[in-house]
Amino acid sequence: MTSPLPFLPFSKPTIDEATIAAVGEVLRSGWITSGPKVQAFEAQLSEYFGGRPVRTFNSGTCTMEIALRIAGIGPGDEVITTPVSWVATANVIIEVGATPVFADIDPVTRNIDLDKLEAAITPRTKAIIPVYLSGLPVDMDRLYAIADKYKLRVVEDAAQAFGSEWKGKRIGAFGDFVSFSFQANKNITTGEGGALVLNNLEEARLAEKYRLQGVTRSGVDGIDVDVLGGKYNMSDIMAAIGLGQFANIDTITAHRRALARHYFEQFGSDFEALSGAQLPVQDFDNSNWHLFQIILPDNGPGTRATFMQQMAQQNVGTGYHYAPIHLFTMYRERGFTEGMFPVAEKIGRLTVTLPMFYAMTPQDVERAVATVKSILIK
Repeated sequence: MTSPLPFLPFSKPTIDEATIAAVGEVLRSGWITSGPKVQAFEAQLSEYFGGRPVRTFNSGTCTMEIALRIAGIGPGDEVITTPVSWVATANVIIEVGATPVFADIDPVTRNIDLDKLEAAITPRTKAIIPVYLSGLPVDMDRLYAIADKYKLRVVEDAAQAFGSEWKGKRIGAFGDFVSFSFQANKNITTGEGGALVLNNLEEARLAEKYRLQGVTRSGVDGIDVDVLGGKYNMSDIMAAIGLGQFANIDTITAHRRALARHYFEQFGSDFEALSGAQLPVQDFDNSNWHLFQIILPDNGPGTRATFMQQMAQQNVGTGYHYAPIHLFTMYRERGFTEGMFPVAEKIGRLTVTLPMFYAMTPQDVERAVATVKSILIK
């Protein structure tokens, strides 16, 4: 029976009226591509990350590709990453001509298993791309100890981790390259878009070239191109949205953490035993709670598709993040097969994303949990 309550999506952006008005001002200004709003947004992001250089782009995907190019990664090189991420994380490795190598994930955190990552390193390994699934960082101390030991560059796929921390330090305020996404369902959005935190101004200048056709301008009419760039710049329209969103980042993160706490309270201490499902790690210090994901029981009453359909019938939206990358046709054609990364394959088959967004209320959480229980606990 369909619920009489309105549909509860698994994600929904919140854009306030002040931000909508700011976009209108940009449209009226006559300057709608990269301009003063982009510069202001980058300056605020740089301050947020402790003064590190930050450059913005039209997607989070291209930030990772550009980081790899700045690091000199190319044909003959291997880059290790996780099979459980949006496919962009691995695609960018292929884009620069390098070879993607996967390491299986930790069954509890669902992030890349750092022991397996270290075991996958070969003389050809030049970089690693860890992913902070749902906004939960990996063990950053261990990650960078491995990178230092083997002299590897790190491109942090922090697409979901804006506002996350590690031992009181913001993700992005330390480390090597750090990539963020501002896609529509992220904790803060610019509609689409991304940002790359860099190590120094030399890297930042190179990032600027890569994002706009490799162009360097000088004087009144001087122009040169010395690297192959693309068209990846952020517009002032997007930056105006980002500035409005960024102003509320601390409130957004605190609210999401409160919603996550309420999820655990509502599920209760006996949910896993009664249902056979697995809840995420209860981390309220480091994670920004971009997503709230459960792992369905392997011997549950139906498939994941059945569960998602039953949730939808009660007007509660769900998603899943993510299908294992190595099982996509393009990656199978590169030699990857089923059984290579069993933890990733199991979680990829059983993971479900429950509603989590800034406009949610405690009552929305209670409704989502009650719906899950009505399906899984008989």
